[in-house]
Amino acid sequence: MNRFEARLRIPGLFFTGTDTGVGKTFVTAAVARKLRAEGRNVRVCKPVATGANGQRFSADTVQLAEAAGVPEQRWPQVTPWTFADAVAPVVAARRCGVSLTLGELVDAVRVQSEPGSTLLVEGVGGLLCPLTDTETVADLIAALGMSMVVVARRSLGTLNHTLLTLEVARRRKLPMAGVVVSETAPPTGLAEETNVDELRRWIDVPLLAVVCYQQGPTPEMPAALAHVDWWQLSAPTPAERGSP
Repeated sequence: MNRFEARLRIPGLFFTGTDTGVGKTFVTAAVARKLRAEGRNVRVCKPVATGANGQRFSADTVQLAEAAGVPEQRWPQVTPWTFADAVAPVVAARRCGVSLTLGELVDAVRVQSEPGSTLLVEGVGGLLCPLTDTETVADLIAALGMSMVVVARRSLGTLNHTLLTLEVARRRKLPMAGVVVSETAPPTGLAEETNVDELRRWIDVPLLAVVCYQQGPTPEMPAALAHVDWWQLSAPTPAERGSP
C-alpha cells in the first residue's frame, strides 16, 4: 500500500469526461450551486488547467470558483497550475519548464478539503489525459480514492466514448458514482434521439441525469441535476469514515 492508498477518502466527487469540451465545468459548477443553495459547505478544485490564453485564471477556474462562492484571492488555490497552451497538461507544463508530479497534484486537491464540507474536483480532458510524464487523470482519481462522475457529450459517438471510459474505470477499479449526459449543442439527429436509451441498456452504473442544452450567459440550474442528491452521493461510506 502506497502513501496515497493509506489515506481515507475525502468526502466529494471527481468529475471527469469522455473528452474535452463535454460540459464538465458546467455540470460541476451547477452541482456546487445546488449544494450551496441547500446550505452545504462546498469546496471546489481544478488542480491544473490549460488553454488560459494569457489570462491569470482559466475560464473553468473562474466558473467553478464563482459557483462555490470562493473569493478571488483564493482562486490560485482552486487551480494551482494554469498554463496558456490548450494542450495536455504534461505538454503545457513542459513548454513552461514545469514538471508536474502526482504527489503535488494529490496534495493540492486534498488541501482544499475541510471537515464538514464536500469537495468537487474537476479533471482535465478525459480519463487517460496525461497529467505528468507517467500518470493520467485516472491515476489521480485512484490516488485520491474519490468516486467519479463521468460527463458524456450527447452526440454521435456517445456510446463508444462512454463505454470506453467506463471500461478503463472498471479495469482500474475506480469508484464510480454515475454518468451525466450533457447536451453541448441542440440535438439534431437520430444519434442524439436514441443514444441515451441505448446507453441505459449498456452501462451498469447509474445514469444520474441528462442535461438539456442551454444557451445564454447565465443558464438556469438544470432540473435534471437538481433532482440528484449530490450531498449523499459525495458522502463517504461508514467504512471509509472508519466507523464500525
